[in-house]
Amino acid sequence: MKRRVLAGLLTTAVIAGAFVGCGSDKTSEAQTEQPKEEAKEETAEAPAELETIKVAASATPHAELLEKAAPLLEEKGYKLDVTVFDDYVQPNLVVESGEFDANYFQHVPYLDSFNEEQGTHLVDAGDIHYEPFGIYPGTKKTLDDIEDGDTIAIPNDTTNEARALLLLQDNGLLTLKDGAGLTATIKDITDNPKKIKFEELEAAQVARVKDEVAFVVLNGNYALEAGFSVAKDSIAYEATDSEAAKTYVNIIAVKEGNENNDGIKALVEVLKSDDIKQYIKDTYDGAVVAFE
Repeated sequence: MKRRVLAGLLTTAVIAGAFVGCGSDKTSEAQTEQPKEEAKEETAEAPAELETIKVAASATPHAELLEKAAPLLEEKGYKLDVTVFDDYVQPNLVVESGEFDANYFQHVPYLDSFNEEQGTHLVDAGDIHYEPFGIYPGTKKTLDDIEDGDTIAIPNDTTNEARALLLLQDNGLLTLKDGAGLTATIKDITDNPKKIKFEELEAAQVARVKDEVAFVVLNGNYALEAGFSVAKDSIAYEATDSEAAKTYVNIIAVKEGNENNDGIKALVEVLKSDDIKQYIKDTYDGAVVAFE
């Protein structure tokens, strides 16, 4: 599903017309000629039309950051046309097809996995921000409260499921087989002392079952949409200076060959600007971190 967001407005100038007076022929001629000269002097060239960059994005924080970036990008001669998508598949397909110029919602491991599974040809055009992955309370408030047979909801796509399981392992809830890494699934669990059950859901759906399971493990943007603060609400989360920050940085993705287009380069430059970095710091309470 998608919904349109207007992110960039053109301003047009209205030029006042001349007036023609009444009276004698001479007076009429004089009054007719003078306004024409004034109109000629006052008329300015119409502003050049801005080149449009179409971007597919997740709602939070991606579309929000693009909205803030739009006025800055207009100064560089480009207009942003942003469409919000509620899934992780269509944003890549519409860029591959050429319907959109870029997308902003994913990290490189997901991109690589998607390319391999779908046969797409998408590349990283710029590293923008990092969203710490976190464990959030459901029916239980702390990890010490977990009981045998409790259920934890996690994302079901390849890289994000692995990321969730690695975070749970880091917090002592399970053990994965050696080398599972970024391809880990629940089949790679070798030790599960609390006999935890896992509800595997599409990433956007995980937060919606928080009142039905012991804990939920969420992507940063979906935690924000659910009203969670990483700093205040998470039980545990990935450190901002960890290897995960480098691995899971959210990117501007484009079809291979378009990464050096002037418009794409301008978009990346604006999203990495000091203005956007300050907005991130002031707005997201640690749930989003600008990538240096």
